[in-house]
Amino acid sequence: MSDFLSLKTLSDFGWGAEVFVAVFLTLIARFFAMRILKLIESRVIKTSNIWDDAILEAARSPLSWFILIMGLLWAVEISEAYVGSELFSVSNLELTRKLALVSLIVMFLVRFTTLTEQRMKQRIESQGQAEPDQSRIDPTTLTALAKLLRLAIIISGVLVALPTLGIEITALLAFGGVGGIAIGFAAQDLLSNFFGGLMIYMDRPFAIGDWIRSPDREIEGTVETIGWRLTVVRTFDKRPLYIPNSVFNTLALENPSRMSNRRIKETIGIRYQDASKMGAIVVDVKGMLLQHEEIDSGQTLIVNFNSYAASSLDFFIYTFTKTTNWIRFHEIKQDVMLKIIEIVHSHGADFAFPTITLDGIDVLRPEPDASS
Repeated sequence: MSDFLSLKTLSDFGWGAEVFVAVFLTLIARFFAMRILKLIESRVIKTSNIWDDAILEAARSPLSWFILIMGLLWAVEISEAYVGSELFSVSNLELTRKLALVSLIVMFLVRFTTLTEQRMKQRIESQGQAEPDQSRIDPTTLTALAKLLRLAIIISGVLVALPTLGIEITALLAFGGVGGIAIGFAAQDLLSNFFGGLMIYMDRPFAIGDWIRSPDREIEGTVETIGWRLTVVRTFDKRPLYIPNSVFNTLALENPSRMSNRRIKETIGIRYQDASKMGAIVVDVKGMLLQHEEIDSGQTLIVNFNSYAASSLDFFIYTFTKTTNWIRFHEIKQDVMLKIIEIVHSHGADFAFPTITLDGIDVLRPEPDASS
């Protein structure tokens, strides 16, 4: 052992020098590789193409690790000639080299997929999110495709690495066929949620950021995340609601975020003594709505005398705003209602409220007390 640790002999000195040279050349190669990569990035970043940016950024870490691992294995291979350990045998070094190469390729492809997903999402957000029925890809579908692609890359990498380790894929698949049946029975809910999430990504009934609600269950809020097992909905009182994806397979769902217009539907009553003015009021209210810049006159627009109520003559308005924004809608509705008040008052009419009229021949009065 003392002879092994000493550097007094020429052979020991030669071993140390060779290892030093291997490590030094490895560090030099890594330095120049990173410099060249950075130089290429400085030129490529000026282009609008997202693919070259993602490739270069994804390659940085795997390339660095590749050079370091290959250099380390080179140094170990030099040392093996002097140490003679079975751990450092040629077969073990070759096995390590192959596994490292497969792992780094998988690492590069996973990073490339993730970076491409991020850049495409940024581009979609900068250009404005497309409508769900358009051909452009939306962020939710993009996330699903990226997850599936990463899963396929990892599985492919494992299948490539198994023969290197001496594991036969055919035997593994045979075992998986028998074991898969047992696992399938034990994980029915998990698989149901997985395929439920897959259907959400394929059918796209909603996307992240959409307001959804269900008439079947007490589900209403904004979609925050869509996972493979569950979907998170933030209710309007800011509580998170975790919903298994399998629920959506049998659930009737409404997506108000995809409405094209918002509806104003109101019934307004005037007094019975203003019956002669009803026709003119209805005409003026309808004209006001047709001329209102925030009302979509291309949609159904109705203003009509509707019914004889107990204390009022009722007419109703039925129209749609151009905006779907919740706050802006109420501002427009308020403006419409205020203008209706002005129209009613301009005709000398007024709004009705519940009244009771008592008709009698005479008013009964108490008789005076005889003693008084």
